[in-house]
Amino acid sequence: MGDNAVLACSIRPNMTLATWKINPKAAGHCTMAYRPDTDMTNRTSCSKSINWKFRPDQDLTLEIRQVGIAQEGNYTCEIVSTEGNFHTTYHLTVLVPPRLRLYCDDQGSPVCQAVAGKPAAQVSWGLGSNSHLEEEGHDNGTVTVLSRFMACGTNVTTTTCMVFHPAGNWSESIDC
Repeated sequence: MGDNAVLACSIRPNMTLATWKINPKAAGHCTMAYRPDTDMTNRTSCSKSINWKFRPDQDLTLEIRQVGIAQEGNYTCEIVSTEGNFHTTYHLTVLVPPRLRLYCDDQGSPVCQAVAGKPAAQVSWGLGSNSHLEEEGHDNGTVTVLSRFMACGTNVTTTTCMVFHPAGNWSESIDC
């Protein structure tokens, strides 16, 4: 999320046409094409954040700037040459790192939230506990995970929440 994605596609000998077919889940279909015989490019319905990384006569790599959830989907490079048609397909999955939020609830128990991550984060506590997990899905595909620390009968004062996610891991401590 927010980074640039670069998708490679190799130029073939005797290439007559190169086409990127872009099918994101949330946005409309778009295509980008290059004809070497006329050195012409054409684009249909592609946003300005999607473009050739370099000149297509030298490199057919596609660049997606500031990737967001809306760009998630399938990206296919098709090369037509005198030797045949060649396809390279990428499935772009966007990871959204959650925001860690740690606080004490009204009863003085620690509560840890991994807010708006994609996919859902895993939340655990530094000390073993009977934690209660809740998940809330959001319209944009992100998920908030909430965990309440329940240390019945212990004299623990400082607790550490740990959040595990493919985009990174975080931990924070609190004294309730």
